[in-house]
Amino acid sequence: MLRVAEHWCGTDTGLQRRANEDSLLVRSPLFVVADGMGGAQAGEVASRVAVETFSGGLGDSEDPQRSLEAHVSRANARINELSHANIEHAGMGTTITAVYVGEQEVSVAHVGDSRAYCLRDGELLRLTDDHSLVDELIRQGKLTPEEAEEHPQRSIITRALGPEATVEVDTRSFRARPDDVYLLCSDGLTTMVGEATLTQILLDNPRLRDAGEALIGAANDAGGKDNITVVLFRLEEVHGSVFDPVDSEVTMTDMATVSGAAHEDVADPSHPLRGSGLETVETSRSGNGNQAVDAPQAVVPRRPRRAVRVTPPSKSARVRRRIRRLRATLVGLVVLGLLAAGAYLALQSVYFIGTNQRGLVSVFSGVPYELPGGLKLYSSTYVSGVSASTLTAARRQTLLDHSLRSEGDAAELVRQLELGQLTSGG
Repeated sequence: MLRVAEHWCGTDTGLQRRANEDSLLVRSPLFVVADGMGGAQAGEVASRVAVETFSGGLGDSEDPQRSLEAHVSRANARINELSHANIEHAGMGTTITAVYVGEQEVSVAHVGDSRAYCLRDGELLRLTDDHSLVDELIRQGKLTPEEAEEHPQRSIITRALGPEATVEVDTRSFRARPDDVYLLCSDGLTTMVGEATLTQILLDNPRLRDAGEALIGAANDAGGKDNITVVLFRLEEVHGSVFDPVDSEVTMTDMATVSGAAHEDVADPSHPLRGSGLETVETSRSGNGNQAVDAPQAVVPRRPRRAVRVTPPSKSARVRRRIRRLRATLVGLVVLGLLAAGAYLALQSVYFIGTNQRGLVSVFSGVPYELPGGLKLYSSTYVSGVSASTLTAARRQTLLDHSLRSEGDAAELVRQLELGQLTSGG
């Protein structure tokens, strides 16, 4: 029989947001993370309603998956109802990732792009699939994971609680093992910190409080562009027929603004991990893996060289050489300037439709890419009043696919969208 031996939870506003729209609930053996979206604090309302739906626990359900799914569906219905009852909450929504620890299995319910991971045998196993635009493009083979990391619309989600009256919920169960460490987090962590770094931080910090604080610190060190929420827990094996949860409920209202709440009853670290019985969704190894090393070369004695007297060039020869170098440099600069000017003019003649940082459908000139150093090859030319979260999945896929268009074509599509003249499918 398994139980939660240790857990830690923490949340941080980050460096670029004024408010924290993340919510969490820790009521061992139940753990929930939600990341809200919507203006005028609507996102904060949505995420809080989502986690409050779980405040009574799952009860004695024989099927945790179904119970988790039922709770998520109730949360969705409640948020959708509130969004229609109050104009300030219109279009609000939230992600949700909920995990329940049973006697031998861990069950997960998931909507959106908050994530759940399991650290086992030094590998970080991803238990959830992001419901996001870039992940759907990756699954369709239209985008590589490397391209997705730099994609300007990587924060657009395709499924959330609230926008629709019903929502499809992903549910899964996994065979758990003693000493497994589970991580639940909002995308404020995963968009700032790569999975290799996540793995290394967890391996370098066996104490969950240290690991959690290090994860939040790493996200802020990388820019802290969004709210950051982290929940960690470790499993241990117990003998007997009584399942004894660790402690009582922890919610956002019980927590300090930045620091996390913790309960420590550390499992025996010497317990061996037997072979993986957990379905591996995505695995990321530590960045300190094996590296190729050049083989040593044999040392061959060299013959002594005879001294050669070199006559230095005359002053006039040196001047002519400098003039040739200067001429070549100037020609190169002129060519580069012409190429840069041509590229700039070319970028200004193409447009695409995407969303801005607030999730509003916008028209951009240029191409949807960023160069190293954060140099964007696009700029916003028009921001509509339509939130991407209010569009159907089919509409998001066809409208926000970053196809290059003429200025007139892009402007006309957004105008029709604002007037409600576009059909829901295409």
